[in-house]
Amino acid sequence: MRIAVSFKAMHDLNYFREHLEVFAEMAKKRGAALDLEAFRKLDKERRELITATEHEKAQRNRASEEIARLKKEKQNPDALIAEMKQVSERIKQSDERIASLDSTQRGLLLTIPNLPHSSVPVGTGAADNVEVRRWGTPPKFDFQPKAHWEVGEGAGILDLAVATKITGARFAVYKGWGARLERALANFFLDVHTREHGYTEILPPFLVNTVPRCAHPRARLHGNPAALPGKHRVIDGRGAAAEIRR
Repeated sequence: MRIAVSFKAMHDLNYFREHLEVFAEMAKKRGAALDLEAFRKLDKERRELITATEHEKAQRNRASEEIARLKKEKQNPDALIAEMKQVSERIKQSDERIASLDSTQRGLLLTIPNLPHSSVPVGTGAADNVEVRRWGTPPKFDFQPKAHWEVGEGAGILDLAVATKITGARFAVYKGWGARLERALANFFLDVHTREHGYTEILPPFLVNTVPRCAHPRARLHGNPAALPGKHRVIDGRGAAAEIRR
């Protein structure tokens, strides 16, 4: 059995093309900007070039039949053959340009965030979040409790400074019992979903074929054109790696 694997952009091209203003509004609410005019120009060129190239390929196919007929009837097909060489060269150049436009377009689509659900409030920070529901009653203390990240750093199970060097703010490196707790939670949820909810556990390869924007460009293995999947964080820098080893 053969399994075909392909990498696609996050968004369907047709849906994105037909809802450009929706995505523009989403970006505006996020404080970002989308160059829709550049996309429209690229998309127009790509679609027109594909149509023109398909017409030339159809012309070449008809000419091939005509050349075969002329040869069969002992007529000279040289003029038509010469014309088709020029057509074939234009087709080759067009196919290369289309491939380039496809790559650029896929790269663009991979940078577009998902559309949030309509219920998600618009805001500029955590203060604008809306509490949807609450489970249980928060405990009351006769002292000022510390935040969980302070407790974690004090207990030696979290390292926020190293995580900032590796990835950025709002991430943590889990160490010792912290890492074991994360692993235990992952195992617990895997067990629940595979045993009780009909899911099948999968362990894919840790390396994937290199795909632009889908894998970390520095995650190479001895020159092999494979890379770590994008969702796997890569320790970038000897200093950060040394701190983790300590």
